[in-house]
Amino acid sequence: MKKITLLLILLTTLIFARVNVVTSYPYLGEIVKEVGGNQVHVKVLASPKVDPHFVTPRPSLIPAIVRADILVANGAGLEIGWLPPLIRSANNPKVRIGSKGFIDASQAIRLIDVPKAVSRAYGDIHPEGNPHFNTDPHNILPIARLVAKKLEETDPTHRAEYEKNLQHFTNHWERFLKEFDKKMQKCKDKKVVQYHELYNYLLRRYGMKSLIDIEPLPGIAPSSKHTLKVINTIKQHHIDTILQDPYHEKRTAKFIAAKTGAKVVILPHDVGSVKGADRLESF
Repeated sequence: MKKITLLLILLTTLIFARVNVVTSYPYLGEIVKEVGGNQVHVKVLASPKVDPHFVTPRPSLIPAIVRADILVANGAGLEIGWLPPLIRSANNPKVRIGSKGFIDASQAIRLIDVPKAVSRAYGDIHPEGNPHFNTDPHNILPIARLVAKKLEETDPTHRAEYEKNLQHFTNHWERFLKEFDKKMQKCKDKKVVQYHELYNYLLRRYGMKSLIDIEPLPGIAPSSKHTLKVINTIKQHHIDTILQDPYHEKRTAKFIAAKTGAKVVILPHDVGSVKGADRLESF
């Protein structure tokens, strides 16, 4: 009876075993859930409430990477300061950078804002290009396809299920994009100001233009001189919208708004970063 019981436990474990997937950011976790369905267990490392550039590599995050079959990263240098140390500490050969179980989502995207030269004189720039491509909803499906391919390679037994999930999500997301694109037509040619270049992919997709950033350079806090330049730019071009992310200081944007009459609009940078943006669609 003991042998039969152990055999049943083993068979149950095998039948219901799921692929352990770790993602760096919440939006990637949502994509994996859509494609993986019941066959995946997802652990997200970074909180949507913090600056995605500067996530604290807490030791408590290491066990999830140790158990991971797949690790999905945004890539393009966004995690460079915090994810590599965690991967090294976990010492899991399945998900080392460059291994079969490591997914770099940026590989599915055509990156923009690639610098012609890399120097600290230009601020905290990303050599590979702008890593905030998740703000363009059209970039979600290429990532979903990349995730599906990796799941099928890792867990070929459930290939048909992953293909079915991907097709279902594709149909759903294409309907969403059709409606969203239609709504965004009214924003074409709109001029805005943003704090950090978080929304360049969104702006480019829908024909909008950010004339100046509140940051004088990426990662550099605004000075009084630069703030005055932003105020003058807003007045000169009659800009009525300042795009502010949730994690940078908001004092400067509010000051500029008070001087110009522009409205500060806080946009999410990830799923769950602001109230109401708890799903891919609402984000």
